[in-house]
Amino acid sequence: MRTGQVCNRTVVVVAKDTTLADAAKLMREHHVGSLVVAQNTYGRKPVGIVTDRDMVVEVMAADLDYRTLTVGEIMGDKLVVAKEADDTLDTLKLMRARGVRRLPVVTEKGDLAGIVTIDDLLEIVAEELEDVVHAIGNEQTRESKRRH
Repeated sequence: MRTGQVCNRTVVVVAKDTTLADAAKLMREHHVGSLVVAQNTYGRKPVGIVTDRDMVVEVMAADLDYRTLTVGEIMGDKLVVAKEADDTLDTLKLMRARGVRRLPVVTEKGDLAGIVTIDDLLEIVAEELEDVVHAIGNEQTRESKRRH
């Protein structure tokens, strides 16, 4: 299965100059744990991602003033993305290797297409493992019938 098939196409996008206070309000309003930071107001080219954990660990725990900081100031400098055409297992391996739980998903041109979470991918892997278990069970049943 391809990452583009399982990603969420509804993404909350912000500009680099969005304050953390406004970012937190957007997260609450849209019930999301991350915001994709885009190069322009059209949100086509992702340049970063900011998570609720980033806000807590990097800002609140460091006792910084969230009202004066922007998402551009706390987002990571190396954005990791998945492509729509990437296999979901490869995307899961990428997340594991990079230690991230969410990835923006981009088109071949690098435009934002959606976002995928580790939970989305684990659900797919669990379904595939369930299919394997059923296949093994069916094979055992068929062999048992053939012997009797």
